[in-house]
Amino acid sequence: MANVLSSNVGYPRIGEKREWKKVLEKFWNGDITEEGLLKETKALRLDGLRKQQEKGIDLIPVGDFTLYDHVLDTSMMFGVVPKRFQHNGTNSSLETYFAIARGTKQAVASEMTKWFNTNYHYIVPEFDDVNPILVENRPLTFYKEAKEELGIEGKPVILGPFTFLKLGKGIEDFPGLLKTFLPLYIQVLQELKEAGVKWVQLDEPIFGTNLTDADLVLIEQVYESIAQAVPGINIIVQTYFETIDFYKEIVQLPVAGIGLDFIHGDTLQSLRQNGFPKDKVLAAGVIDGRNVWRADLEKKLDLLATIQQFVDKERIIVQPSSSLLHVPVTKKTEEALDPIIKAALSFADEKLEEVVTLAKGLKDGKESIVVELEDSHHAIQALNDSTYRKKSADQIDANELSAERALPFAERIAIQKEILQLPLLPTTTIGSLPQTAEVRKQRLKWRKGELSNQEYEQYIQTETKKWIQIQEEIGLDVLVHGEFERTDMVEYFGEKLNGFQITQFGWVQSYGSRCVKPPVIFGEVSFTQAMTVKESVYAQSLTNKQVKGMLTGPVTILNWSFVRDDIARFDVLNQIAVALRKEIEELEKNDITIIQVDEPALREGLPLKRDQWETYLHAAVHAFKLATASVKNSTQIHTHMCYSSFGDIFEAISALDADVISIETSRSHGELISTFEENIYDKEIGLGVYDIHSPRVPSKAEIKENINRALQTIPAKQFWVNPDCGLKTRKERETIAALKIMVEAAKEVREAQLASVK
Repeated sequence: MANVLSSNVGYPRIGEKREWKKVLEKFWNGDITEEGLLKETKALRLDGLRKQQEKGIDLIPVGDFTLYDHVLDTSMMFGVVPKRFQHNGTNSSLETYFAIARGTKQAVASEMTKWFNTNYHYIVPEFDDVNPILVENRPLTFYKEAKEELGIEGKPVILGPFTFLKLGKGIEDFPGLLKTFLPLYIQVLQELKEAGVKWVQLDEPIFGTNLTDADLVLIEQVYESIAQAVPGINIIVQTYFETIDFYKEIVQLPVAGIGLDFIHGDTLQSLRQNGFPKDKVLAAGVIDGRNVWRADLEKKLDLLATIQQFVDKERIIVQPSSSLLHVPVTKKTEEALDPIIKAALSFADEKLEEVVTLAKGLKDGKESIVVELEDSHHAIQALNDSTYRKKSADQIDANELSAERALPFAERIAIQKEILQLPLLPTTTIGSLPQTAEVRKQRLKWRKGELSNQEYEQYIQTETKKWIQIQEEIGLDVLVHGEFERTDMVEYFGEKLNGFQITQFGWVQSYGSRCVKPPVIFGEVSFTQAMTVKESVYAQSLTNKQVKGMLTGPVTILNWSFVRDDIARFDVLNQIAVALRKEIEELEKNDITIIQVDEPALREGLPLKRDQWETYLHAAVHAFKLATASVKNSTQIHTHMCYSSFGDIFEAISALDADVISIETSRSHGELISTFEENIYDKEIGLGVYDIHSPRVPSKAEIKENINRALQTIPAKQFWVNPDCGLKTRKERETIAALKIMVEAAKEVREAQLASVK
């Protein structure tokens, strides 16, 4: 009987309980040596490989583990180190690696941005004046480790050449640079072949975006060159996140296999229309690598049966649609979950079991996995039939609500300026303030029942009062309460809205050691009670300055949650917007007159295909306006966004009709400002003037330069001064120092601006 292989595309790095994060931060804090870091992370890496081996995965990925980011790993492998980090004649040290990612006192970290349309962030390669060399064959190192330590014949994973270069910046001659890197990729593959590697996975997710004819020519040249230089090596060109452009041409590349995503986009339609080559294997991504819902195995087996009409069974590899780094490690530790919800979930380890089950079912027939088929069907049906997914009688219909403010911006802003009486270039922060180890300790004690609700609330108020005083002493114009009561900007709201489930260990990596715990949207979303009013009102009572109410917006809550997949995604979005609308109205009733509704994930959710952008942006804008439109004209609505190709969504951001927007931009300040040189923005805006992702404290000259650069394009009367993101992860001392410098810089620029008009 024909064999059917199971495979995995990538496995989470963080450990079941974020052991990876903890050891990294111990190293950064100087609590362990480099040797200790490497020893502990190796143990984690081997544990992940061992689990995949025990699950029965045939093709286990190696080289997908990282100490920070897999794109940065690729840069370091090829000696792509920005000049500001080159020192002592070496570009490969761990010190250099982390300096690029996190910055130093002397050098700004490399830009960090979203990995396609996910909430994972990668470090952007800088190719200015680069002279690449193969510093170390990382995939070979990890292949040998897996084989020697565990007897695993691993599948080395490498970020493909076309995607790697497309993700970078500072490229003047893309074809020329590709030609420069090609021999290095060939060398890596030759060494892998000589070591006896049977399968290699070259990740090319860029193929799921809109490619050009010129791109296709280069892709074909690259893979023809590899095929000629390294004949006989079994390469799988792995794509994910979308249906690939130029399907007919890409599947004909001279490689042994093509990995396709059958979850996102419509790859099945491409297969039906164009077939599949008889001389290749198809690595079929039929298990969703980006969501946490259990697969209906019978439907998946039917999907594989359809695929089998075009590809012989023995040439099908069953696998997830993408790396599993986008989902939590295992649900076995989720002991507090409602059994109905838990049974319907599938995290990374459970998805591997689904892959192995489907491979067995495809190989031996449905009758070989009858129990598994029935279990998956019953678990899904039980949740669908539960009261969780039934609308309540008092649930508000989004279609019955207006999504328009009473007055246009030009008239609203005049009213707001008269009431708020803020200075030119007002200063503020984005929202969160440092959450120290003590804050986290007190929250943990409260969750364990070691602190009463009253004791915990008193502690939060003490922290809030301390930081209101600090902000006043620093001289900020608009204050924040600090969000000390919040674990995460999405999880916090997930704990308080109907239809959300919070997990205990459902962590995923966002960037570096930063992990987030996305809530699971499993049912109908609705408002139950005020979520932020108590803390905002208390903070406002402590000062005569304005304190912003702080909410996470509907688009970000949607994009940073695991969303139910039984109804339309935009229907869930509107349910969230209606719930937030109620919260905003409660804040306004309690005299909070500046309310910030953050949407850092708006750009992130943009589809990879441009022809789908309009639909998404229309839905996103409508949801934001639905949440914010009912306030008075005198109430000032702010929003915040993380930088990511701002020009792509300029019109949509204006259409949000927020009175003030702040944007994360310090790592790519000039690039963003160029967008404003090409477009007119008529509302108020704050461009982040220093980078909070790095522990370095900026100089006053640096901040003034960023402000003045922006004022060449944006009128001073529209401009706010703020850090580029929340300060939750920063230490208190560096935060206070940076904010003092920011306020001083703003005052000096303000005085210069006022003097110039006298």
